[in-house]
Amino acid sequence: MPLRPPVALLMCLALAACAPASATNAPVTGVGPLAADAVAAVDAELFARGSFTAADGTVLPYRILPPRHARAGQRYPLVLQFHGSGGIGTDNAAQLDRLARSWAMPATRERYPAYVLVPQFAGRSANYGPAAADQAATAAPQMHAALALARHVAATHPIDTSRIYAVGFSMGGSAAWLSPTLAPGQFAAIVSIAGIAPPDSAASAYTHVPVLAMHGDTDDENPITADRRFVRALHARGGQAVLREYRGLAHQPPADIVPGTWWRDWLFQQKQMPPR
Repeated sequence: MPLRPPVALLMCLALAACAPASATNAPVTGVGPLAADAVAAVDAELFARGSFTAADGTVLPYRILPPRHARAGQRYPLVLQFHGSGGIGTDNAAQLDRLARSWAMPATRERYPAYVLVPQFAGRSANYGPAAADQAATAAPQMHAALALARHVAATHPIDTSRIYAVGFSMGGSAAWLSPTLAPGQFAAIVSIAGIAPPDSAASAYTHVPVLAMHGDTDDENPITADRRFVRALHARGGQAVLREYRGLAHQPPADIVPGTWWRDWLFQQKQMPPR
């Protein structure tokens, strides 16, 4: 198991949830966008192909990356990795964006043994309209099929169901934000990058779900204001959320998410507690 960062105890939030050591309240400066070729060497065929048909007939192509050295009798976390709007389609390939492929980098795969599930949506997974200061995300119907797929994978693979995570960038970050509202009790933590948060009325769904949101403060496609608003709402209700703001970063994933041991260590430490 990854070691807890030595300063993490200084960052503890409500309900004893700890933020990643590198996620401070001060804006982050000097971090540019993730390079376009950051994961160019990753072989997409490491992600096995599959197709899932939900109860309502929705068909989702998906890719899944298994642990590199899976051991008999051991259970592993499941990362539900959502793609951005550029991954929309049915080719079962375009959803493997830079963030998804980063899980297959050799050092990352060794440090974080897990199943990484990357479904592909034929349309939008999250809707929020044109950029606006007061926007909020709502889930598209296909999100229910994706969460059913995650449950199917958890039931048919050696998954530690107390360690299921939702992660994504842009539209995928919005989908990660929305996941706890659609599947209460399913997720141990979420990481949203440049996404649009839900309306404040959804805040009660996150009482026991630690959240790390990352967002550039000059993002004019998905303005940071939605994340700021919702994180304030979560804090007002005792939620466990950190917003990491990148000064001068537009609508791009920040460079420090790859290899990103600082946030992945935090994510893999999160574990859903059984109900009392």
